[in-house]
Formats: sequence, C-alpha cells, structure tokens
Amino acid sequence: MDRIPPQKSSSFSPATFREERLGRNLSLGAIKISEHAPAVRVKEEAEEGRGGVDNAGAGEGEGAAGEEAAPPEEAAEPDLAMLSAEVDAFLAGREGDAPTSISEVTLDKFASAVEQEMAQSEGDDDKWAVGENGEAAPLLAAIRRISALAAALTAVPEGSKFTIGVHRVTGVLHRAMAFVEDEFHTMLEDPRVAKAAQNGDTGSATGKSMRRGPSFNHAGGDPASDGGGGGGGGGGDTPPPFPPETVDRLRAMADAMIAVGYMTECTQVFLVARRNALDASLQSLGYEKASIDDVVRMAWESLESDVATWIKAFHHTINVGLSAEHDLCARVFAGCDAAVGRAIFVDLARCAMLQMLNFTEAVAMTKRTAEKLFKVLDMYEAVRDAAPVIDAFIAACSTTDAAADEPDTTTDALTDIKTELASVRSRLGESAAAIFCDLESSIRADASKQPVPGGAVHPLTRYLMNYLKFACEYKNTLEQVFHEHHRTDIDADDEGSDPFAAQLMEVMELLHDNLEAKSRLYKDPALCSIFLMNNGRYMLQKIRGSPEINAVVGEAWSRKRSTDLRQYHKNYQRETWSRVLTLLRDDGVITVKGSVQKPVLKERFKQFNAAMDEIQRTQGAWVVSDEQLQSELRVSIAAVVVPAYRSFLGRFSQSFSAGRQAEKYIKLSAEDLEAIIDELFDGNAVSMPRRRN
Repeated sequence: MDRIPPQKSSSFSPATFREERLGRNLSLGAIKISEHAPAVRVKEEAEEGRGGVDNAGAGEGEGAAGEEAAPPEEAAEPDLAMLSAEVDAFLAGREGDAPTSISEVTLDKFASAVEQEMAQSEGDDDKWAVGENGEAAPLLAAIRRISALAAALTAVPEGSKFTIGVHRVTGVLHRAMAFVEDEFHTMLEDPRVAKAAQNGDTGSATGKSMRRGPSFNHAGGDPASDGGGGGGGGGGDTPPPFPPETVDRLRAMADAMIAVGYMTECTQVFLVARRNALDASLQSLGYEKASIDDVVRMAWESLESDVATWIKAFHHTINVGLSAEHDLCARVFAGCDAAVGRAIFVDLARCAMLQMLNFTEAVAMTKRTAEKLFKVLDMYEAVRDAAPVIDAFIAACSTTDAAADEPDTTTDALTDIKTELASVRSRLGESAAAIFCDLESSIRADASKQPVPGGAVHPLTRYLMNYLKFACEYKNTLEQVFHEHHRTDIDADDEGSDPFAAQLMEVMELLHDNLEAKSRLYKDPALCSIFLMNNGRYMLQKIRGSPEINAVVGEAWSRKRSTDLRQYHKNYQRETWSRVLTLLRDDGVITVKGSVQKPVLKERFKQFNAAMDEIQRTQGAWVVSDEQLQSELRVSIAAVVVPAYRSFLGRFSQSFSAGRQAEKYIKLSAEDLEAIIDELFDGNAVSMPRRRN
C-alpha cells in the first residue's frame, strides 16, 4: 500500500509539548486536519459513550452502572506488542479484499502505548540503535507504525467514522516527530555550543547563529576513515568524530522523519545544526565574523593577524570541513534520494564559502600598501588551491547525477561556488600586482636630501632588497599573478618575457638610479664611492644569497653589478690614497747629485702625517658593515700604502738626528700605519696614536 503522509492535527500544541520536554526548541508547526473535526481527547469521548464502538457491550455497561457503581479499576498498561499486531492486521486488511475494522479504543490504547514508549526511552542512549539483523529499534518501529496508521485513517472514505481516532493518532504522531526531531538535534549538537547556550553567551558566534546548536568539525583526519564525518581538526578543543554507530542512528531518525512526510523539518534541523556547527568550528580556530566596513576600517596590525587566522580557518574548511560534511550528508541521508544529501551539502558549502569569501572581498578593498602584499598572496594561494577541491565535489555530484539519470541543481550550485572563487581570486591577484607595481612609486617618492651618515647602507636599500627577496619566495605565484594582471607597457613587445621578472628588474634599476643620485649628496668623492660600494655590495649579497631572486635577476645582472663594485673600489682608492702615495715618492726629495733636501723631506713627512690624521679622523667614522668588504678594503689599502711608507721611511729616516727631531717629523712607524688602516670603516673617529718605540 502506498503511504499517504498523514495530515497534521491542530489538536496537538507544540508549545505544550515543549514544556513537557524540558523547554526544548522544536521546529514543527501545528498539524492541520479537516475543519469539522473536533479537537478533543479520545479518552474523554470514550467515557461519554463507547456504544458507537460496541453496541452490545455498551448496553450491558449502562445497566450495571444503574444498579450499582463498580469501584474504579487501575488502568492496565497498554501492551504495545499486542496492539501493534492489531494495527498491523488492520493495515494489512486494508490492502486485502476483506478490510479489517479497528475500534476507537484500540486506536487510543495504541497511541498511549507509543507515548509510553517515548517516555520510557527518555535518556536511553540505545533507543535509536539498529538491531544486529538491521531491524529498526522498537521506538522507531512504533513511530513508523503509527505513521502508517495515521495515513490509513485519513484515507478512509467515510472520514467521520474515525474522527476522534484520527485526532488522537495524528496528535501522537506529531508528538513523536517532535520527539525524534529533538533527539536528532541533540545527537548533532556540539558540546561547545550547548555550553555557551547554558551560560547565556549571546556574544559568541553561536549566540548569533540560528536556533539549533552546532556539531560541526570534529577531530581531524580522513573523514572517510573515521566512519562518520562531522568535521576535522584544527582547534585545540575539537570534539572526537562521530562514530559509525552514531551515524547509523542519525540515519535511522532521518529515515523515519522522511518516511512519514517530515522531510522539510528533518533537513532544516540538520542544515541549521551543521551551519551553526561550522560557525563553532571556525570560532574554535580563532576566526570571528567581521563586516566589510569593519575590515576596511581596521588597522593593518590587527587585520594582519585576522588574515593569518582566516587562512588557517579557510584551509581547514576546504581541506577537512567540506569533505567531512559531504561524507556526513551522504551517510545520514543514504536511505533516501541521493539528491537530498547533496542539496544539504551544497547549501552548507555555499554558506561556508560565502561567509569566508566576504572577508577576502573586504581585504581586497582596503588601501593598497606594500606591507599587505604577502598576506594578500597567501590569501590568493588559499583561494586558488581551493578550486581543485570544488572540482572534485562537482565531479562526484556529476557522476551521481549521471547514474541516477535525473536532473539535479547541486552541480550548478557548486559551479557557482567555483565561479565566486575565481572572481575573488582575480580581485586578490589584481590587488597583489598593483601593490608590487607601486614599489616604483615608493622609490621615486624617496627623494630625501639628507645623506646617510658614514656612507652606510641606505634604509631604502635594506627595505627593498629584503622585500624583493621575500617576494621571490612567492615567485611562482607572482608569475601567475602577473601573467593574469600584467602591465602591458612592460612586456607587450616581448612575447616570451616574464612580466613579473620584467617588473622586478624595473624596480632594481630604479633603485640603482636612486642610489646613484643619493651618492651625489656626499661632498667627499671617496665617501660617495664608499656609499655606492656599501649599497651595491648589500644588493649583490642579497641576490646571491637567495636562489629565488637570483633566478629572476639572472647572472648577467650580478656580473654587471660586480663590475660596478670594482669600479667604485678603484674610485675610492684613487680619491683617498693616490695623494698619500704621491707624498711617499722620491721626486723632489733627492737632488740630481743624490743629496737629500731636508726642507722638502720635512714637508713631506708633515703632509703625510696630516693626511693620515685626516684619514683616520674622517674615514674611521665611515661605515662598512659588510665584514668581507671591510676586510677587502683594508687589505687592499695596506698592500699598497704600508710597503711604500716602509720603503720611504727606510730611505730617509736617517736624515733626521735621533731624538726630538726624528719624533717631530716621523710620527708613525709602519706598524702604526697598519693599525690605523685596520681601524678604518668602524664608524668610530679616533686620534692618531703616538709612534711606537
């Protein structure tokens, strides 16, 4: 016999039942039936006149009551098994040639027996357990039986025959469905949400969510291997996964609700619970919902932390949460049309993705600044890598749809999610490309007229080179971004060029030109060369120390900059030490006849001492922070100057009489000169030491 979903009776008050069931929140509405049906309890009607059911028995009862009132007997508990047999016989008879009748008393007793079965199962964890041979639990069997009975009664042609019975049976059926719904929700509920509700925590994500509490996201791992899905890990306090027996019970309850025509209520309870569960899961990972306006107004220090949390939560949702929800939907609704579970999953996926993608939209709308690049790229990668996961779900749904040979909208809905992902990814990529290109503006805007003390590495050089080095760790992603959002003025004429590499080289050349301009702020040409050496060496070291940026820049650029560094070195040597070496030449000190001109010699030593004092005072304060470069400079200076001074000193020191005259003009020994050179470029100005004895 085809089951006809029973009409819902207005004789049952959901509000009353909520009070009886400890205030639990139910979603079932009032049951409706024909307008002429009175809303009275069966037992009350039966007491007034049972003759309509059994005329002979009623007559005898009235006579006995008139003679002597019999003492009231304690009502016997209804025997569910015996009553079930009568109901089954009535249902079977309606399908046969000789319909079997059933009394209003039996209907009332059976309804009471079902109520008693529900009351006795209160608090029993095994009331939904499936038997060893797959048979339904007694409570579920009773609910299914009363559902079939209600359908049969409402289908009786002479509808008034079972008017009272219909009200009684459908009322209990509605109560039973409310009971199942409440138990269904309780089994799905996440303990974190229940605790928050008990504590009156309305400020949490769960307090703002829909009326049912979440159970989303249980411990991590392969959802297919834990026997039930329900979410994955990521939060430190994540509950354990649903065990297989729990999923079996959820499926049994879902099957019962759907079988009696309560599919809408069943799917709504499940969907609300899982959507709230998703909120609880994300909150356990530290992710809080924020409006677009809040994100746009947020300071970057706070937003940067929120972006990191979003990335963690998004990875979890895509790689664990959705798979677990897909598995759970498929298992719980395996007993009905597969499209039901798919539709619920798609709704969950859409809600989850839209909630999280709204955040990325807001971030893309914030003011573009250089420090945001890497978080934007992290978000871009997360969104990009989510597409294959959605593709896998689309493929799975497409396979199922093809097997069922039925049209289904779930594939289209998942395709919409993929389209939204692509749109968000495009906006993030556009933002990342624009931020990187804005480096050019930052370099051009840095036109400070104050030279860096000591010719040290300029802060702009440090910032940009570290920025570019870090950017090249995203080399593959940035190449992808620039291919999608490249500037046509850079690579339009070169079909084989890499737009990202071209943009990076543009930035490098701008930095080089900027440093050349800044070097001209130094009045001392030697210090100008030190500044260029420091900055050039810093750039080269950063490039050679990073395989990623070195691969982008190329060896040719590095060789060119190495050549520049050697030229800067030569320029420094020429500007500082060529004049010193001129003082140590014999020209003008020795006459044609070979005699020493002491006045000239004295002047030479005076000039040499003054030059060294000036070099020590000024260049001791200059800065060469790269130890290798500092050592190379000192060694190259000493290799030229110290031998020349030692030779000059050896030839002419005897020209002065020992004592005061020698000390007056010969203030430095060769060792003193070496010591002075070894103290250059330390950033400390010191006085020339006395001659060592």
